[in-house]
Amino acid sequence: MTITVVVLISGRGSNLQSIIDAVARGELPVRVAVVISNEADALGLDRAQQAGIETRVLSHRGFADRNDYDVALRDLIAEYDPDLIVLAGFMRILGPQFVSHFDGRIINIHPSLLPKYRGLDTHARALADGASEHGASVHFVTTDLDAGPIIIQTKVPIYPDDSPQILADRVLQEEHRILPQAIHWFAEDRLRIAQGRVSLDGDTRPEQGLALHNP
Repeated sequence: MTITVVVLISGRGSNLQSIIDAVARGELPVRVAVVISNEADALGLDRAQQAGIETRVLSHRGFADRNDYDVALRDLIAEYDPDLIVLAGFMRILGPQFVSHFDGRIINIHPSLLPKYRGLDTHARALADGASEHGASVHFVTTDLDAGPIIIQTKVPIYPDDSPQILADRVLQEEHRILPQAIHWFAEDRLRIAQGRVSLDGDTRPEQGLALHNP
């Protein structure tokens, strides 16, 4: 069975590309119905168009407040009746009414080992703290920022000569692995949220989700 997915982006769309590539390889039983961006110049829109995927732009700048934008975005997404909404570098905080409307059907990729480093500048913050490892997480979106139940995480080492950009590039490679994996589990109806925790194949995952490590 193929599920319908809507992807939200704000930038270059490298995680979107990982989804497009996985679909092209026959590894993801999904149809990306549309890619929506709040930024008209987002490079990810070009990636989608090159793959033959419909694109829409809904800029947040013309709205009086955050809630008005959320309502418009909700109505736009509803046109496509998605089974899953994927935030793949979407740089907007979604309000509680939006999240509640699509409860259990929104996932996000975040560049840290949540619950560490919620929000922005995660790589610089990890380096400033002298952390020995960093990583990425895919989680269900809830009304609390970057605090929803974690589906899957992966770790990378931090080296003494790392800069935020070098570390970001290392983490991004892992993001490209775990986001398609989480979508695949969802598409196969293997994921559940039970009592605020993620259940995979009937087994409740630890709070940090399913950990994947580099070999």
